[in-house]
Amino acid sequence: MDNLKLRKATPADSEFAYRTKKAAFGQYVEQVWGWDEEEQRRLHSRRFSSQDFSVIQLSGADVGIMAIVQETDCVKLNQIFILPEYQGRGIGMACTKRVIEDAAAAGLSVRLQVLKVNNRAIAFFQKSGFKKVGESDTHIRMERPS
Repeated sequence: MDNLKLRKATPADSEFAYRTKKAAFGQYVEQVWGWDEEEQRRLHSRRFSSQDFSVIQLSGADVGIMAIVQETDCVKLNQIFILPEYQGRGIGMACTKRVIEDAAAAGLSVRLQVLKVNNRAIAFFQKSGFKKVGESDTHIRMERPS
């Protein structure tokens, strides 16, 4: 996908990242906990300042957001959200593939967690080679070895 780019998010991208998360993921949060705008904004602010966020661009348009954290033994894919109108075009798959390739080059696995109610994301990550390695009451933990 030649017209796909990732650019490092700046503080000016925080609101776009929040709106993208709400549009792409809000229904799942709503199902599990209910959407509390104040709490979600607080969580977003904390995460945006502590994780490596990138804005996903397609032909120059901002279409999604991704957040990763590199640890000593793995890369954590903490967020990948594509605006609903751009979903189903292979954008998420291309971004996930980049994360997997970069991690593999460093000899690291990729780990993530998915809400149990998000069957679409579970299937997406399984298609990308992730396997279930654990679970909590609300999440499935998945990993793709290097």
